Amino acid sequence: MDGPQAEALLAPLRQAVRHQGELVRKLKEEKAPQVDIDRAVAELKARKRVLEAKELALQPKDDIVDRVKMEDTLKRRFFYDQAFSIYGGVSGLYDFGPVGCALKNNIIQAWRQHFIQEEQILEIDCTMLTPEPVLKTSGHVDKFADFMVKDVKNGECFRADHLLKAHLQKLMSDKKCTAEKKAEMENVLTQLDNYGQQELADLFVNYNVKSPITGNDLSPPVSFNLMFKTSIGPGGNMPGEFTMAEIEHFVDPSEKNHPKFQSVADLNILLYSSKAQVSGQSAHLMRLGDAVQQGVINNSVLGYFIGRIYLFLTKVGVSPDKLRFRQHMENEMAHYACDCWDAESKTSYFEANKGAIGKAYKKDAKVVMEYLSMCDECYVTEMEQLLNDKGIEQGWQIVLKLDSFVSNGAKDVAKGETELVEFTVETEGKTFTLTKDMVTVKRFQKTLHVEEIVPNVIEPSFGIGRIMYTVFEHTFRIREGDEQRTFFSFPAVVAPFKCSVLPLSQNQEFMPFVKELSEALTRNGISHKVDDSSGSIGRRYARTDEVGVAFGITIDFDTVNRTPHSATLRDRDSMRQIRAEVSELPAIIRDLANGYLTWADVEAKYPQFEGQETGKKDTIEE
Repeated sequence: MDGPQAEALLAPLRQAVRHQGELVRKLKEEKAPQVDIDRAVAELKARKRVLEAKELALQPKDDIVDRVKMEDTLKRRFFYDQAFSIYGGVSGLYDFGPVGCALKNNIIQAWRQHFIQEEQILEIDCTMLTPEPVLKTSGHVDKFADFMVKDVKNGECFRADHLLKAHLQKLMSDKKCTAEKKAEMENVLTQLDNYGQQELADLFVNYNVKSPITGNDLSPPVSFNLMFKTSIGPGGNMPGEFTMAEIEHFVDPSEKNHPKFQSVADLNILLYSSKAQVSGQSAHLMRLGDAVQQGVINNSVLGYFIGRIYLFLTKVGVSPDKLRFRQHMENEMAHYACDCWDAESKTSYFEANKGAIGKAYKKDAKVVMEYLSMCDECYVTEMEQLLNDKGIEQGWQIVLKLDSFVSNGAKDVAKGETELVEFTVETEGKTFTLTKDMVTVKRFQKTLHVEEIVPNVIEPSFGIGRIMYTVFEHTFRIREGDEQRTFFSFPAVVAPFKCSVLPLSQNQEFMPFVKELSEALTRNGISHKVDDSSGSIGRRYARTDEVGVAFGITIDFDTVNRTPHSATLRDRDSMRQIRAEVSELPAIIRDLANGYLTWADVEAKYPQFEGQETGKKDTIEE
């Protein structure tokens, strides 16, 4: 649907969000009862969800991945599978196969390069187990919970909101469902996240929700905390592993300017500010420097890390067109945070895969700062003579006066940095003269003051599994004109294998070159895969494309027959090929994989391959 038609449908929804946002602001300004504010905020969130769902529904369908084909490719080529699948599997736990493991490791290594090495961050590796007092302080114990219902006969558990949603959608799909009843259920679905325990229980009764598997009655909803208790030591159960990456970048509260911000200031990023959400507006592209200058983003340190995260995510394969940064509204933030942004990516589930970047104010992290400085101390060298000549009391008054006039020129006189040869001091109505030879400057170090501060900290955090799934969806492709040929367009930096080495056939004349290239690639640290099976070269190209191998080297009869020996290099995405000397290929692929070269650079330098010119028995020297 085109812009004007879509906007006409969205306008009343935007207006509804805007009106509710104004009501929330008014209630807060008037210091209304908290229960009224909470109710208004819940309604605002519900209206936002309706608006976002409509926006997604109106977007072109051609940018939605064929998830069935993608998941078939992922499982058939063993990127991953459900853990313990031959025993029925365990929900939420996965095993990564060879290519999935390589992809995951490459994403982690790209993260290390992008942040730890380039930002000179110190890395630590922490346990995934956290004691309860820590999670209690952070709010996870009290707030991270879902409502569950249980089959009263066999004890099987279901998440209440998911089950209710599926049940209502089934009822709404019934042709006998009236328009009035359908509207009622749609209203329930928009409010689903806002219902409490008793409200959910009433809805289960009203809509007669049963177990979807057995048809048995269900228990009333009960709160189920998402923090799992784990025993440590003999007899303890090992929990499922997951990979997180997080940065703790501490900031002086009085100095929130990042020296490298200008390197990302010109990035245009899709931002969805809290103000836009409350006003019913859409996310819009904004120059990062302007967002900081206008106060949309709190400060340049936070802005710098938003820019760096954007660059990292797009580097590893997240599509810039399906990525936005959404600012948390006040009621969403953790109790210790004063600003927070989520990097959200669009997937076929129409739900955002989130990675948080927040500016948190750590109330429990005090730091004592001792400021050391090199100082200049002035003292009178002819002290004894001065005291004798002027009297003890007045002499010491002169010495005390030194503290107040050091900054006014005495220091410069002593160092000979001015044309003055004497300096006057007044005390008790009398004037005393200090000459240059009477004042000495001594340089020393001392503590000027000690101060306790509470530092700000920028906390970018990344769920590697979420990033991996997003990369799968955003890089999945189907060859034009051949619906059966699927492939992953992974960026070379994270591709499981950087290149393949393919002899044109099983002819033994090709094997020395295959061995030579494989050894050279290994010396250059390039992951590669040799496929010397009997399949046609086209079929083997398709196999390597399917697992996302970025480039392919083919050894043909021109390699054997011509000197200097050359081979073809194929780009996975465009399927175009060039021809280069065998000795040059490892360095070319290394530079492509590290981002030092683009395929366009390679095509500009080397001749395009259009077909081999010699056959099995030809030998040509140049």
